[in-house]
Amino acid sequence: MGHGLSMDLRVRLLAAVDGGLSCRAAAARFGVAPSTAIRWHAQRRATGDFAPRPQGGDMRSRRVEERSADILALWEARKDISLEELRIALAEVGLTVSVAGLHRFFVRRGMTRKKRLAMLSSRTVPTS
Repeated sequence: MGHGLSMDLRVRLLAAVDGGLSCRAAAARFGVAPSTAIRWHAQRRATGDFAPRPQGGDMRSRRVEERSADILALWEARKDISLEELRIALAEVGLTVSVAGLHRFFVRRGMTRKKRLAMLSSRTVPTS
């Protein structure tokens, strides 16, 4: 993922626009795309700020974390439940979440969901 362009470049470009240049002419002068200059100018008009906005990050875990009590209650009731079974049970109570989202939920808490073998491995015969 790319990163935002420097504030120095943004300040100089918008100062040129304020000085009378069009957004397209200022973009050509500073070597950025015309759409970039137009977006920065529109952002400054709309919000008064032209700093780069945050990029990336987890946008959906908040919804899952709000229902953590429901997830943990279902898991406590039946600890041998698979993630797919847990996902279906959560859908019945109104929380739509993916298996991968549930996996990340348990990883954030340091909880393993790996099934263990009931017996020790044999040294002479491989067990499956």
